[in-house]
Amino acid sequence: MPSISNLALAGLLAAGQGASASLVGAIQLEKFIKQETPIALQAVLDNIGPDGIKVPGAGRGLVIASPSTSDPDYFFTWTRDAALTFRTLIDDFVFGNKALEPLINDYIYGQARLQTVSNPSGTLLPNGAGLGEPKYMKDGSRYNGNWGRPQRDGPPLRAISLIQYSNYLVSKGQKARVKDEIWPIIANDLAYVGQYWNSTGFDLWEEVNGASFFTTQAQYRSLVEGEALAKVLGLPCTACTEAPQVLCFLQSYWNGKFITANFIQGNHNRGGVDANTVLGPLVAFDPYAPCDSPSLQPCHPRMLANFKNFVDTFRDPALYPINKGIPQNKGIALGRYPEDIYYNGNPWYLITLGSAEYLYAAIASWEKSGGITITPTSLPFFKDLYPLARVGTFGKLHPAYYLIKGLVKTYADSFVAVSQKYTPKDGMMAEQFLKVEPFTPISARNLTWSFAAFVGMNHRRQGHLPPSWVPKNVKVPDVCVGTSVKGTYAPATQAGAPNVTIPCISNVLFQLNASTYYGENLYVVGNSPTLGSWDLETAYPLMSSRYTDERPLWFATIPLEMEEGVSTLRYKYARQQDCGQEWIVEEEERVLEVPACVKDGSEEVLAERDEAFNGPAGSPGGC
Repeated sequence: MPSISNLALAGLLAAGQGASASLVGAIQLEKFIKQETPIALQAVLDNIGPDGIKVPGAGRGLVIASPSTSDPDYFFTWTRDAALTFRTLIDDFVFGNKALEPLINDYIYGQARLQTVSNPSGTLLPNGAGLGEPKYMKDGSRYNGNWGRPQRDGPPLRAISLIQYSNYLVSKGQKARVKDEIWPIIANDLAYVGQYWNSTGFDLWEEVNGASFFTTQAQYRSLVEGEALAKVLGLPCTACTEAPQVLCFLQSYWNGKFITANFIQGNHNRGGVDANTVLGPLVAFDPYAPCDSPSLQPCHPRMLANFKNFVDTFRDPALYPINKGIPQNKGIALGRYPEDIYYNGNPWYLITLGSAEYLYAAIASWEKSGGITITPTSLPFFKDLYPLARVGTFGKLHPAYYLIKGLVKTYADSFVAVSQKYTPKDGMMAEQFLKVEPFTPISARNLTWSFAAFVGMNHRRQGHLPPSWVPKNVKVPDVCVGTSVKGTYAPATQAGAPNVTIPCISNVLFQLNASTYYGENLYVVGNSPTLGSWDLETAYPLMSSRYTDERPLWFATIPLEMEEGVSTLRYKYARQQDCGQEWIVEEEERVLEVPACVKDGSEEVLAERDEAFNGPAGSPGGC
């Protein structure tokens, strides 16, 4: 049998011949990337207030997910999407685009104010619960509809982005500004992570409640980086002591074959294969961390095995006809998860591009470490690209290193080529493109995250790398413990937040049995400011995440604030119909003597209501 060196040299010759045959495609891809990068960056800027030309009325520094206002309506700002977008913009700024700094300062201002907005997830004071609210109106006011809340990924992602910019400012001698203006925003988010990392929340796609790999990985990085920045600033970070236990929990997502995306509460149809396990390592990427780091970098053997498993799932032509006949060593169109039914479960631009970025990141890690290690776990990934691959470590003096690295680079480029194929000539990317003919864009148009994903992909492709953040010789605790640290919170007034005060609240659990149709929502309206003071437009939304055929339950634990001297709550339940139909409101008032309120941040439920809707059922409007 020939040696690995001879096989590698033979492979290099074959690869060279293949490269010659596909030279035209490579040239076209380079041209596409060169043309699309400025288009994508400008498209991101067009979707950010107050000056984004496609998002009139958007608040200062607020990222609007899409200009689309119907089918679907994405004209909102999401904490998660905004943080990921600005992580890319801050990258672009650090790598030389200094014109972005005013926009970054707008983001700081906008997020400081957003943290103080009272919303259906809660408030900033006294317990930080409101930081888990996923989205807001275009001007930063509360979104009052039924939604998958809370979502635990927004605060750590925002902290990571602001820490990235803060580290830059510190390096330029602006430590005082970071300490006074930006750290208070970061501190609120880290306190939230430390307090709630071990609590359930909705996943990246806002659909299932439980624990999410993507969220846990972001939480770990935020606490590690938060502790490092706090030390530089001479400040404490009590929440950051939770980092080892978050890291311990992160290891539990590996099921022996791939990363299980979510631990889900209740009944569900998910098998665990999910793009969140590919997108998470992009947030956690540290090119200087060893590939076997428990932070689970893109080059980790388990993560490479997971990448193969995820991609192979979508090679099934019965699931994704768009990928029929594409060989195993070529990139394909990728969606969220195989059971997806949203818009019939199509490929997403940001996931397909994110998979290319993932591979570029792995290459960067091999370059920094000086070699590629193939383990039994990662061997199937490498064999798809290089059938003669075997277990072992191949340093830069070994010809197999350059062969494998080149094949992975070609593989990464092939995912970009997929996005090239299905991107319209004007460069405008939607959220998805059809998995069946005619393979055209669908769902939200000009999706900010799609464009940011393209810019971020190209940074990694060009070798623009982030600084290191993973601690040296980090150890996973022998025993995982579900601890938490109660946080302290304060408005970041130096950054522009209003000086809100601690309210006196009484937590009351409202549970309502009411059969509803898809598109119908239920609210509580009453004489408390929390319940809208009888204004249906600001009534309190109930959630349907525990709704079943056996028990059509709508619920919410509501932190009631009562007018001074008032302790009797008068309220009604209301049905919000679809298609602009009239609300259906109960005729008779209900009465509750509200227990004495507390100011210490206690989340104890002081009273419960378990009731049934008293009034007619709703009917779909047929729009």
